[in-house]
Amino acid sequence: MSHTIKEKAKLLARIRRIRGQVEAIERALESELGCDPVMHMLAGVRGSVAGMMAEVIEDHIRDHIMAPGQGEEAGRDAAEHLIDVIRSYLK
Repeated sequence: MSHTIKEKAKLLARIRRIRGQVEAIERALESELGCDPVMHMLAGVRGSVAGMMAEVIEDHIRDHIMAPGQGEEAGRDAAEHLIDVIRSYLK
């Protein structure tokens, strides 16, 4: 079972909070709120997404890379996959 399935409720709750933050930015823009509060809200969303990504990566490492019983080659493949994910996230 995938770690995203095991943690489904927690991840969905986090993404719904992020959606709420994005909707607040939309409302702020529609009401022509100043750029300082909008930038503050944008920074909050960025932090929330980064935190969620870190959690998913951590679970990925624990469930797929450090998984007991997998062969050395499978672990190496999983590590290379993780490196690709991190590189694409950090672009």
